[in-house]
Amino acid sequence: MKKRLLVDMDGVMADIYQQAIDFEFAESGKRIDIKDAEGKDEIVAFPNAKRHVRMPGFFRNAQVMDGAVETMSKLNEAYDLFIVSAAMEFPNSLEEKYYWLEEHFPFISWTNIILCGSKVPVQGDILIDDHYKNLDPFKNRTLLFTQPHNKKNDNGHERVNNWNEVAKLLL
Repeated sequence: MKKRLLVDMDGVMADIYQQAIDFEFAESGKRIDIKDAEGKDEIVAFPNAKRHVRMPGFFRNAQVMDGAVETMSKLNEAYDLFIVSAAMEFPNSLEEKYYWLEEHFPFISWTNIILCGSKVPVQGDILIDDHYKNLDPFKNRTLLFTQPHNKKNDNGHERVNNWNEVAKLLL
């Protein structure tokens, strides 16, 4: 039996930081340096983020993280792979996230996509996520995907900096 691998979308598969930088620049003309976001929650690092995440296209048009498609394709063969993404806080993200996955990860079946509120009830053997709030309550192996908000502390989770490192660990 294959192990169940759960993978977060935002900040792991989708480059939400670049999206926040681009939306902030388009609105205010201010280009926020990603280094200035280190150690800060995304909502603090990007002044208009609360509004931007509710705007059409924010989730739908995010760039794919380098190496994600190739590695996820291989992981999909090796594991019982599920995408688990919090989407209830921003209801327009439900549809946008689904179509984003359909476009960039067509090998992942709709039956393996969990768009939810809290991720706590969802369990598996391994969780890849960029937020402690999702990793801390998880009962099995956790991989912390590096993002500016989590660079200063790993909270006891196994850190991965990119998809090449994920591939080395899990394939």
